[in-house]
Amino acid sequence: MSAATTRKKRSNWPVWLRRGPLENIATAIIGIGFLMLFQSFALSLYTWSFVTMLFGTAMFIIVSKFPE
Repeated sequence: MSAATTRKKRSNWPVWLRRGPLENIATAIIGIGFLMLFQSFALSLYTWSFVTMLFGTAMFIIVSKFPE
């Protein structure tokens, strides 16, 4: 076998659309939603906390299907 056939096939996806960075962003969004839920000084942050965590969770589920 030649060296060209033993290499892994590289994805055509841009680097910023890979699984690793976007999973980190989704995890950060979930964490921000968690902090918004348990803070005690702004009702508007508490109001949007569930939506923020839901968005982060949905993003994580979708992004986990992306190539590495």
